[in-house]
Amino acid sequence: GKKIAIFCGKGNNGGDGITASRRLAARGANVVVVLAGEPTAKEAKYNYELLKKCISVEIRRFPADLPWDKPDAIVDALLGTGVRGAPRGAVAEAIEVVNGFAERGVPVIAVDVPSGLNPITGEAPGAVVRASLTVTFHGMKPGLKPEFCGKILVAEVGAPPESLLFCGPGDVKVILKQKRPDWSHKGDFGRILIVGGSSTYTGAPALAAMSALRAGVDLAMVLAPKWAASTMKPISPNLIVSPLKSEEHLTPDDIPKVLEEAKRADAVLVGPGLGAHPETLDAVGSLLWDLAEMDKPTIVDADALKAVNPDLGWPSLVITPHAGEFKRVFGVTPGEDLRARVSSCLKAAENFAGTILLKGHVDIVCGAGRLRLNVTGNPAMTVGGTGDVLSGVTAAFLAMSRDPVRSASAAAFLVGLAGDLAFEDLSYSLTASDVMEYLPRALKRIGY
Repeated sequence: GKKIAIFCGKGNNGGDGITASRRLAARGANVVVVLAGEPTAKEAKYNYELLKKCISVEIRRFPADLPWDKPDAIVDALLGTGVRGAPRGAVAEAIEVVNGFAERGVPVIAVDVPSGLNPITGEAPGAVVRASLTVTFHGMKPGLKPEFCGKILVAEVGAPPESLLFCGPGDVKVILKQKRPDWSHKGDFGRILIVGGSSTYTGAPALAAMSALRAGVDLAMVLAPKWAASTMKPISPNLIVSPLKSEEHLTPDDIPKVLEEAKRADAVLVGPGLGAHPETLDAVGSLLWDLAEMDKPTIVDADALKAVNPDLGWPSLVITPHAGEFKRVFGVTPGEDLRARVSSCLKAAENFAGTILLKGHVDIVCGAGRLRLNVTGNPAMTVGGTGDVLSGVTAAFLAMSRDPVRSASAAAFLVGLAGDLAFEDLSYSLTASDVMEYLPRALKRIGY
């Protein structure tokens, strides 16, 4: 039979490769599985135990040599869609070995995405497999580039249409790794910058920052006017708060410092607690144009939405309006029933380059030609501050994934679930900080 080497990583992508090895062997192929690490993901571990009982497949551990000088095909199952950053260690070395075979004319088939390629942004920050064929699942990914993927085949996995429409645990799981690598260090899982606060509102940016940390981001920094910053610092030792030049509200003089800090952030959240002082709105308008030129992943919420217009949008922008704010930005009322709201959101998204998260009893996410609906949450969450929790979690997920629609969808689902769990215990007495405190329970509920 055909001589096939399957290079497998520790996660679910490696588990897919292990499963493929058994199927190929059953069809008469001569298969060798090369492990770049012991499987750690739940499904991968299960399939590995099955593989060890399969005598028709040989298992070798990298950097073992193959039994043939030139196999008929290589399968790349080292890294999947959930991995961010440059490959390291044995995986990076295995990628170079795979590419060595590719240079000698051996066909390389990538499972879902060539290892080392970010399937959302198309970035390859380190070693990346150069495949001749990529078999991707459950829809095309925007970052799949032909120079790395070769021919691209989209394979269906039998998922119902509703799984594409409704937000759910899968959105969160795509962003958060099931198990973080042992070599992880501070900053690997996102740095966000929050521009917020004023003499009137000091709690909002703190809620957003704490919620982002609860959602798994590594670092959350708040830039606020001096009065708000001094009030915010004692709220929690987990907060990193830096004062701006201004005393009581954001002004254009603060923008240089904001932009300097934005360069170091993976995502920027503008709005929580800023207020609507004319100087503040002027500053926000200027800041957003600068962030657009940087193509910086950005979330705009609360009063900062007053500085947004339909022409001000870029692919990595997310805005999070409620119905009134939506009307202020796009000039139309979204309507009362769900069908009318969806229609309004889709129409607005046609000429808006960013992503819209329209908050309501059913959250609607529109952007990049995609539509998602979220049904978690309850009427008790109309309490002030829950929007700050949502914007903070959205910023965290955007910093980790660089996928605006997925980030907004996952955040809406998770915050709504946290609110539902809080409601079970607290009923209509819940506050925004309760929703934030229940985020870990929501993550645990879906398997983290």
